[in-house]
Amino acid sequence: MDGAVARRLWMVLEPLHAVTYFSPECLGANKEVGLRGFWMGYFGSRGAPLGAVPAGVVEATFYGFHPERVRRAVPDAWRFASPESILRVRGVAAAKALRRVAPGIEDVAPQAVPLLGRAVGAADGAGRALFAANRDLGVPDEPVEALWQLATALREHRGDGHVALLTGAGLNGLEANVLASSVGAVPGERVRESRGWSKEAWDEAVAALTRRGLLEGERATEAGRALKDDIERRTDALALEAFRVLDDPEGLYGMLAPFAKAVAESGDMPFPNLIGVPRIA
Repeated sequence: MDGAVARRLWMVLEPLHAVTYFSPECLGANKEVGLRGFWMGYFGSRGAPLGAVPAGVVEATFYGFHPERVRRAVPDAWRFASPESILRVRGVAAAKALRRVAPGIEDVAPQAVPLLGRAVGAADGAGRALFAANRDLGVPDEPVEALWQLATALREHRGDGHVALLTGAGLNGLEANVLASSVGAVPGERVRESRGWSKEAWDEAVAALTRRGLLEGERATEAGRALKDDIERRTDALALEAFRVLDDPEGLYGMLAPFAKAVAESGDMPFPNLIGVPRIA
């Protein structure tokens, strides 16, 4: 079993998870529980498993966002909606969205949930704050909610490992965004604006990566591409550890792929997207 297995599973788990950011059911649930605006909804909903943490914890674990973008939402989010109240609605809303955009997922969820649960149970939480917080929420009784929660835990497991590798490569959050855009993974202007960085800060990061020989202009050099490829390869390798307990991970991929495609085709999740996940062929 090699890292390509983990990447393929990410490509199906990520769209299933990502309805929480884009679907009207989830955006509406954030608003109804008291969160104000898209970014407070995003940081509050994704960060709720950590508890009512200060902004610095969100900056550190989410990576890539300008501190002011985070601090405009946190800790104010916890005054409008407690983490407990957010957690009561976010999985319910995500499951409702999945049943709408991916009909039939309720029939497959009872088969997928035990497999995903085994992977989550086998994954190491050391150094992975977002994964460990989601894992410790437990598994809902309703199968589609359970599928969404387990997919979320596994995507955060992968993301936590990715952040560790970026940090180890000497890339801060802004530089990681610049490097990703330099290889065409994400549109540079869109990621700069969404993550809250100024043009001046972006240009400073470009200059820093240029001095390291990783960029020429705003395009990656051979060394820059090699570094990005190595980080992705090692991210896959770290994520793979969770799936080694499965006898047939490709079977899980085949089980979930039609529903990930349905999410993509629904229009709720944009392509290209700032997450960097591609469409399934």
